[in-house]
Amino acid sequence: MKRLLPLLVPGGRFLFGVLIAAALVLACAQLGLAQEGEAPAPAGPKGSDQNKMVFILTSIGWVFGVILLGCSVWLVAICVLLFLDLRIQNAIPPGFVDEFTDIVNKRKFKEAYEMARGDPSFLGRVLTSGMARLQYGLEDAREASRNTLDSIKGDKDGKNNYTAVIASMGPMLGLVGTVFGMIGAFMELGSGSTPNPAKLAENVAHALSVTLVGIAISVPAIAFNAFFRNRINKITMDVGHIADDLLTQMYHNSKKPGAPPAPVAPAAGVAPAAPNPPQGRGA
Repeated sequence: MKRLLPLLVPGGRFLFGVLIAAALVLACAQLGLAQEGEAPAPAGPKGSDQNKMVFILTSIGWVFGVILLGCSVWLVAICVLLFLDLRIQNAIPPGFVDEFTDIVNKRKFKEAYEMARGDPSFLGRVLTSGMARLQYGLEDAREASRNTLDSIKGDKDGKNNYTAVIASMGPMLGLVGTVFGMIGAFMELGSGSTPNPAKLAENVAHALSVTLVGIAISVPAIAFNAFFRNRINKITMDVGHIADDLLTQMYHNSKKPGAPPAPVAPAAGVAPAAPNPPQGRGA
């Protein structure tokens, strides 16, 4: 249950709803395949409403059904991957900034560098690259940190681009299915004999069903693309600002004159050595 708690944030609720909807669609598809060999429901408004979804799914056909199902699974996988990568814990770990600031204020720069290098978060990677160039000046450190941040942003944008690809593929696959179904319908009309109404309706239903499912996949893909694009921009901007502040603080602390070493306290239970008494002239 604890692993599902991150899904309860505002962005996670949206994703969680889409996952439930995808599961329901898959369940309806299995139900349609199971009822394919059964007798049709009695005609009427109630039976028509109950079997409308099953009719749409069975009208798609195996070829377009497999392709559209693959696009759906691909979309869900990318959304889950991006949502897990773009959690705030992975970008800016809680307590990292305060602990890092405390270590820098104590002038323990090596420990601060080891702390940043051992942290796999976005902020840790950006700070590590910046601190490696801090000895050459603050501007070089900022440039190195910006390059690392751009690399991280480019990786997330590259994954998010697949949602845009799926959003474009959905209507295109629907258009291909529409053309394929209409060709079958016109072939039935131009056969030279009396057209079979059942085959004609089957081809038209195939054309409309593929178009409907393709658009249904495209709509959430467009929404997820905009959602993740805005989230990537916000997280990278926050990481960049925090990293710049920490690098500036570390640079100025390194330029301050070193404080005198603290006196070493005697060990517990050991009395301090008494000073030697002055020696007389005749000693």
